[in-house]
Amino acid sequence: MARAIVHIDMNTFFVSCERLTNSELNGIPLIIGGGERGVVASCSYEARKFGVRSAMPIHMAMKLCPQAKIMKGDMELYSRLSHDITEIIQEKAPVVEKASIDEFYLDITGMDRFHGSYRWTDELAQRITKETGLPLTFALSVNKTVSKIGTGEGKQKQNLEIPEHLVQSFLNPLSIRKIPMVGQKTFELLSRIGIRTIQTLSEMPAESLQQMIGKNGTELWKKANGIDNTPVEPYTERKSISTEDTFSQDTIDVLKINRILQRMVEKLAYQLRAEQWLTSTVTVKIRYANFDTETKQCRVPYTSADHILTQTVIELFTKLYQRRMRLRLIGVRFSGLVRGTYQIDLFNDTEEMLALYQAMDRMKTRYGFDAVMRCAGASFKPNNKDEILKRKK
Repeated sequence: MARAIVHIDMNTFFVSCERLTNSELNGIPLIIGGGERGVVASCSYEARKFGVRSAMPIHMAMKLCPQAKIMKGDMELYSRLSHDITEIIQEKAPVVEKASIDEFYLDITGMDRFHGSYRWTDELAQRITKETGLPLTFALSVNKTVSKIGTGEGKQKQNLEIPEHLVQSFLNPLSIRKIPMVGQKTFELLSRIGIRTIQTLSEMPAESLQQMIGKNGTELWKKANGIDNTPVEPYTERKSISTEDTFSQDTIDVLKINRILQRMVEKLAYQLRAEQWLTSTVTVKIRYANFDTETKQCRVPYTSADHILTQTVIELFTKLYQRRMRLRLIGVRFSGLVRGTYQIDLFNDTEEMLALYQAMDRMKTRYGFDAVMRCAGASFKPNNKDEILKRKK
């Protein structure tokens, strides 16, 4: 039985959410992002016509489209509407994977036995738009790669159905940039040898491609040939991410504790960015030598930037630790998580800060977490390295 995989993409999601609450924003160039030194989190199609793109520095976007209206953005609103969409989809679809705050994969294999797969998906899409007021594009095909590429093309040609026998003819004329795993460096490398369309890439020997770009070469060749057996992973929302450390000896050394807390935050924040989460609630936990346990928490604007979270954690600890008694345990927890497609808080941070975090994260991913870190927590290595990951059941 041929698989039936749907990719749903909410069109310019942040912009659409803002327009839902303010009709005066309809039809005008709109940019969601930070101040003059910030970057673009999202932009309307009216702004894209001038060359504005996500992650572009705001000052550059304003040069391209000086008449655009800039808004800081409301992650709490976006998260709530994303949750509403998720509930509608989960009520109807047998298997759902939430890939980000505004995109979903559905496995509806076998649905055509009872109800045409495209018709079923179209009715679901209409219900989402009717109940939330938000536009979307979907594509139906045999795997996740083709469906995702299909939604990108569908934004110009409406919703698409790409049956198995038409997959290659659909992919062939498209630019290799359309393949999700092709970044700028890979595109430039392949372009230098004349590979610019998916057809040319699909006709290249897989072994040669692997020699050129490494272990991902074979996977890229498969995607160019419409081959992708990646399953749709059932969606479960993570509730929190946390870590704690029990000291080998009870301590009253506040400076040492602050360094440990900074190290904890840096590690957890890196994991948030790696898994594309943003947190809205920070909790600090302490346990005294007599086993009395206390916690204190506060809400913060959605973020995954450790320079913001560290300041919050240290302030919470200072307010919490009022009894001059030795401590045996400290812990940090981030909760109120929402999916995001950005590595840091694009609404508040500058392009320089964005570039710094991206560079640090690349080094951590390639060489390990300890490859680069902030000086304050560099000397601390926790006794208990196991992180407690709590998921919603």
